[in-house]
Amino acid sequence: MDGDRRGWRQCLLSGAVFAVCMAGTTLPTPLYGLYQEKFGFSELTVTVVYAVYAFGVMGVLLLAGNASDTVGRRPVLLWGLGFAAASAVCFLAATGLGWLYVGRLMSGLSAGLFTGAATAYVMELAPPGGRARATFVATAANMGGLGCGPLIAGLLAQYAPWPLYLPFAVHLALVALSAAVVLWLPETVRERRPLNTVRPQRPGLPPQVRPVFTPPAIAAFVGFALFGVFTSVSPAFLAESLDVTNHAVSGLVVALAFFASTAGQLAVGRVGVGRSLPLGCAALLVGLALLAGALRWDLLVLVVLSAIVGGAGQGLAFRGALTTVAQASPEGQRAAVISTLFVVAYAGISVPVIGVGVLVGPIGLEGAGLVFIACMAVLVSIAGVYLLRRPVPVESGRDA
Repeated sequence: MDGDRRGWRQCLLSGAVFAVCMAGTTLPTPLYGLYQEKFGFSELTVTVVYAVYAFGVMGVLLLAGNASDTVGRRPVLLWGLGFAAASAVCFLAATGLGWLYVGRLMSGLSAGLFTGAATAYVMELAPPGGRARATFVATAANMGGLGCGPLIAGLLAQYAPWPLYLPFAVHLALVALSAAVVLWLPETVRERRPLNTVRPQRPGLPPQVRPVFTPPAIAAFVGFALFGVFTSVSPAFLAESLDVTNHAVSGLVVALAFFASTAGQLAVGRVGVGRSLPLGCAALLVGLALLAGALRWDLLVLVVLSAIVGGAGQGLAFRGALTTVAQASPEGQRAAVISTLFVVAYAGISVPVIGVGVLVGPIGLEGAGLVFIACMAVLVSIAGVYLLRRPVPVESGRDA
């Protein structure tokens, strides 16, 4: 009993560290408008600053995504916290646009190191028989942390002094506390090897994975693209089109999408992987339609509904996609296949978002948003129809 209690305490503490790191990656979201006023850059620049984060994540996933399996969980998490601290320092010291680029890159490197290592660490620290609950802790820490970032930054920016400094100072203090927690927690990798034995993890699709990979990957791409637009340009839309200048409100709207994604991922255990992918595609389509209505008629309630419905769809689709491709992958190549899926997903955060930024100049924010929605709706509709006609094979007992 004491061992179980100690295991759950360690599991929850590692989950809290995971949440702190991920919160830092979305902390600047409600502050981009303030940075625009301070440094005088365009909406395109906002989307590029945001997308730099995704390039950092993809770089780490490709070059060192399996590092924690080799050198241990704790060293990788400490490096991730180091990059998170460097990101906060960049934003605290920002005197120009270059600082924001470097800060976002550091944040991406931090998230790339944490995504796989922290998920494995949370699950390994749980007591025997607690894998399902530990999966919930890891999911809640990941997506919940992403949601808490804009919520905390929005509240501090709106109701506390120094809006461009206090959120990052608070996060830096939480990162320091998290580092102390990681140093106290035990290592779970028993056979560790030197850092020079880490090799880049090449994305790859074995022949047996290719028939089932594309539709789930499209669903993951669209879901992450929707998140990318919400976290990069929704504060500008709320301010310019809806006259919502309250930073706490804009942070809450973005946070709702991530919290809804957490609920969607947890719902996969109930609806099953086979149904979660087409259901996720349908919810993403509805979320895109609600966002189109919000852009067309300037209604805040539709923005909120789009965040909730689209976020839930992203959660359903992404966990379903991850489970599907993992089950189809041979044991020795599973990590490479999952890395490929994550690269596709994070491409969704970067490429379409930059496209929206490019179009804002010639056709405005509403027009750019509608073009984005039309393109994503076509993609997710194709994936959804395909999945309805050819459901993905699901291994018995591995629905969740």
